[in-house]
Amino acid sequence: MPLNDDSTLALANRFSVKLDNGEYDLGSWTQVQGLDVQWKMAEYRAGDAGNDRWFFPGFTEYTPLKLTRAACKDSDRVRKWLSSNSFKSKGQTGVITLMDPSNEPVLTWNMRRVVPVKWSIASFEAGQSKVALETLELQHLGFLDDDKA
Repeated sequence: MPLNDDSTLALANRFSVKLDNGEYDLGSWTQVQGLDVQWKMAEYRAGDAGNDRWFFPGFTEYTPLKLTRAACKDSDRVRKWLSSNSFKSKGQTGVITLMDPSNEPVLTWNMRRVVPVKWSIASFEAGQSKVALETLELQHLGFLDDDKA
């Protein structure tokens, strides 16, 4: 199938991560895990309704995010952001944007109360021809507008 400028086939997507309205730009990431939400269901059953029951959505649960990329010069920006949050994290707003191969935004997730959980640069062996992987784990309060009743 030939590709042209109008093709919607995504060849190399990436994720842009910014915190506090762009004050902290953590750069581009190749993988984001945890952009999901689930609802805890509340079940109600009346005493005279036999086996009938009703289900209502309860509170939402968001999975912590795990960002991954090859370690790069943006890794130092992450380290500086982590230093500014160590023992004084205030829960920042965050924006994760899925970018297409043309660097155009595809989807955006606006995160509430983002706090760092873990950061690592693993598989770092200078004698091997492997890329050192950087991972950053973030906890958040969600990306849906479910905080507004």
